[in-house]
Amino acid sequence: MMKMMTFSETNPSMSPQYESGTSPVGRKPSAVSETESDSTSLASSEDLSPHKEGGSIPYKEEKKKKKKKGIIKMLDVFSKGIRRKSHSEPIAEVPQTEVKPDAPPPTVEELYSALEQGRLDMAPHLLMLERALVRDAAGMNEEEDLIRQQSKVEALYTLLRVAVMSVVHRPLENEPGLLHQALKIILEQEQEDQRVMAEAKGPSALATTRPRRWLKLWQEGVRRSVEERMNWSPSTTLDAPRPRGTEASSEAAQSFLHMGKTMKEDLLIVAQRLQPLYPAEFDVFRTYAQHYHNYFSDQLNSMVQFELNEQDTALLLVWVQNLYPNEIINNPKLSKEFQGADLGSLLPPKEIHKLEVTYLSNEMATIQELMMRGLGLEVKRWSEDKEPMKLEGCFHSELPIDIIQMISGAQIKAENITAALGKQIKPLLMAKLSSFLKSYQQAFTDFTEKNKQKHYRAIIMANINNCLTFRTSTDKDSEVPSYIFYPLSEIEQSGFNILLQDLFLELKNLFKKLTQTRWTTHEETVAEIIKITSGYLPEFKALRKRYQEDIMEAIHLYLVKEYIIRLCKKRLVLKTADLQQNLAKWIFMDAKNIQSFCAENGSPAAWLEPALPTLAEIIRLQDTSAIKIEVATFASRFPDFSKGHLGSILFIKGNLSNSEIKSIKSILDDSTLLTRSSKSLFSHIKVG
Repeated sequence: MMKMMTFSETNPSMSPQYESGTSPVGRKPSAVSETESDSTSLASSEDLSPHKEGGSIPYKEEKKKKKKKGIIKMLDVFSKGIRRKSHSEPIAEVPQTEVKPDAPPPTVEELYSALEQGRLDMAPHLLMLERALVRDAAGMNEEEDLIRQQSKVEALYTLLRVAVMSVVHRPLENEPGLLHQALKIILEQEQEDQRVMAEAKGPSALATTRPRRWLKLWQEGVRRSVEERMNWSPSTTLDAPRPRGTEASSEAAQSFLHMGKTMKEDLLIVAQRLQPLYPAEFDVFRTYAQHYHNYFSDQLNSMVQFELNEQDTALLLVWVQNLYPNEIINNPKLSKEFQGADLGSLLPPKEIHKLEVTYLSNEMATIQELMMRGLGLEVKRWSEDKEPMKLEGCFHSELPIDIIQMISGAQIKAENITAALGKQIKPLLMAKLSSFLKSYQQAFTDFTEKNKQKHYRAIIMANINNCLTFRTSTDKDSEVPSYIFYPLSEIEQSGFNILLQDLFLELKNLFKKLTQTRWTTHEETVAEIIKITSGYLPEFKALRKRYQEDIMEAIHLYLVKEYIIRLCKKRLVLKTADLQQNLAKWIFMDAKNIQSFCAENGSPAAWLEPALPTLAEIIRLQDTSAIKIEVATFASRFPDFSKGHLGSILFIKGNLSNSEIKSIKSILDDSTLLTRSSKSLFSHIKVG
């Protein structure tokens, strides 16, 4: 299963390079962008000089033949301006964009030359020239000359636009003063767009050149730089070392990792270095963030249109629901900036829901397949009749650990996407676990019904131990339904029965001696019972401690139960108080020996301790009222003690009348009102 990467893992091939010409805010554009190529082509220096058909003539000669009008007057002023110093000399300081009232205007040739060299201080002069052209256009009759003059102005604007955009599209490669000047020009052009549109009058011989929308051109440049930064192909990192754990990642995983790292790291630069330099009108962080977001979103939306494999479905959800919002949008260094960006999710809710449904379906199919594969391997090991491995002296199997890790891993994986998805997957996982445990129980039952093998009992104990691993791994979760563990209870009980059946069969014949000898050999019989039982106990050390206690409790219960069964056989009738007291004494002695043996070997069944002594006391007592009190107390401890059981015990007391027996039995009519125990003893004892 693909290991998800976080941004903390470094990948040199994917880390943004911010040297000159490569950062998202400093890439080197072509001389003229796609947008710029649509504008009026650059005029030559000859085109920028007034001329007449037949060759170029000085502008003063042109004035002698035509009356100066509007823009021609303006151009004449520019042509008479004092020439500047050669632009080949280095510029010590970035000139301000304001036009100094007392400064002579540059000539047209000087405007062209300066703008061609990227001199942004020419922008105010060009704006004045454009305004003069528009202002005087209404009073000019020479339309051809007007159009020619406008084409020259537009050619100059093309040069200015190239100069401005080359600065703003590489903001970190230029001095802050130059960047500030370029940004100011864009805003001035935006204001001019608005002014011209607001003051728009009737038709004019001039071609429509406003709005120029230079702010939009800047935004388009940002978009193109973002797309270049975010674009990824397998060759991008083909020869570069990949982060640990990503060697087997899909191309989609590598692409998303590249886009995520690029977006986060680039926006950190925008927030920390660009935002302080840009006027608020540019909303620079929001502009960049939206373009990064839109590119990322477009890639994901394109991907979901195709049938996705399991890995890519999970990948999309992780990015959309976890990594993108948590590591990018809510990044401590960017979260404040993102608050005003209003980006939303990478995918619409409908698509996210589809992905979640597919994800859950894929996860359930995978979990089921892996579980059944694990069970199949376990059953195969049983059939090979090899002794199970031991862990800390107990028979052990990796099956429950593997299954619980599958469940836990799927749960954590879903929760790491969203908490809501974690809640959705939980009942589905519990259903799969329940189904698996039923299959496990059936496989165990099938195994136990086959012929016994050499390591049959060891395999039984290993499977009993498995049940505890399943239980303890899920007991901490209060939301796990108890019915899920019913198959485990069946495995435990069935396993105990198999392990104890030979012992109990051997002990049953010994218990028969008690009635056969009328308890005269009780001491020797109980001693032999304890001896035989002791011989079986070492084998059970391979069970986990809890099950050692459980199996010892089962043995304890069996010893007490079989002893009581002998008392209830109605084979013994004692008509004198002395005989009854002797039997009671023997029962007390046997009860003490059984209790001591079981307690010493770890039986937790302290609740069984009063069973035999109380029955012995009922046999010993002669006063009917005292017997009733003892019976009532006994019934409160053992609520499954019935009138039938009591009648079998009273049968031993041959000196009681029928009315006395009936009176004593009546005390059990009210016993159901007493506190009931969760343990049962007499329900295992049939009387009749």
